[in-house]
Amino acid sequence: MQTLIERINAGRAAGQDIHADMYLYTAGGTGLAASCPPWASEDDRLKERLRDPATRASIRAAMLEPDGTWEPLGNLAGPEGVYPVGLKRPEHAEYLGKSLAEIAALRGQDWIDAALDLIESEPDGVGTMYHLMTEENIQLQLKEPWVMLGSDAAGDDPGEQDGGFAGGHPRALGNFTRLLGRYVRELGLLSLEEGVRRMTSLPAEHLGLTDRGQLREGAYADVVVFDPQTISDRATYTESNRLSVGVRDVWVNGVQTLRGGKHTLALPGKRLYGPGAGRFVAS
Repeated sequence: MQTLIERINAGRAAGQDIHADMYLYTAGGTGLAASCPPWASEDDRLKERLRDPATRASIRAAMLEPDGTWEPLGNLAGPEGVYPVGLKRPEHAEYLGKSLAEIAALRGQDWIDAALDLIESEPDGVGTMYHLMTEENIQLQLKEPWVMLGSDAAGDDPGEQDGGFAGGHPRALGNFTRLLGRYVRELGLLSLEEGVRRMTSLPAEHLGLTDRGQLREGAYADVVVFDPQTISDRATYTESNRLSVGVRDVWVNGVQTLRGGKHTLALPGKRLYGPGAGRFVAS
């Protein structure tokens, strides 16, 4: 990470416009299918290919000895660092919260066969967390002024989450409050003002969103009132649907959507377009 940061800073010093966004967790989230070579999922036919013994053997061989042309997340994290959280079949309920290594042991299989069987038997894709990052690198990244925050997750209603991958990663509900609670207040890695900038004016400016991300006359009234002494994330890897605390009031486009910590049921949000919207059309 330090080498990468040095390369980016050198590029910026030479006039290149380089920014990055990040979330503040050591696990990434995507499908269990990301443990397989990409060609296996082409045309959305992974399950079909797994049901053919010869093709399944080819997929298994590629996972056993990756050739360096693709990113084998299962191998990189190791089965102890792979957590399939999007399991829906009743007979798989006992696997929730367990690593792929633990699941494989329960099934009497090696991790590759366990992963392929789960992919094949589940009705949908299997959302999975891969523990790949380190806290040290998170803090190295966060110290750079060109790094902004992004959750890389959908904003699901926590009341509708079932513990599966729809709400299976804490970044969906905790990333932004985690910055202010852990990295600003507890660790002092950033000032409060800088922490707010990383989530508001920096991304708005970089994405070319005009009149957003700043509290000033003439700008859209997107306002969050929070307590810097109590704001904290509560979502965890095992309880990802826990709401953050410390946010009192919210206005979106000048309409109050949160009052005293309770949703007003107002829905004034709208899709935002950057400067490139509408420039490219299919011929």
